[in-house]
Amino acid sequence: MSATSQTEAAKERLVKDFKAVITDAEELLKATAGQTGEKVVAARAKVEESVAATRKQLAEWEHDLMEKTKAAARTTDELVHEHPWQAVGIAVAVGFLFGMLTSRRS
Repeated sequence: MSATSQTEAAKERLVKDFKAVITDAEELLKATAGQTGEKVVAARAKVEESVAATRKQLAEWEHDLMEKTKAAARTTDELVHEHPWQAVGIAVAVGFLFGMLTSRRS
């Protein structure tokens, strides 16, 4: 796996983890909605602010990730159109190797 694809995979995992944290924080905010007191109100406001900022950052990361994915797909498409027989050869070789590996396990 290349460094770029590892970075993209790590970014995808991070986005997924952030979404889980945001969901948990929102549930906590709902659960403490009836609580009163100066410290609780201040803490809730701070958490709401953090959740909003994190949501914005996640949206930016997802947009960047989608743009990079689209660019990679366009590049792949262009390469396949420029070199169709090489692409077919590579696909056949990968299929053959995959077949060999899976048939050994059976």
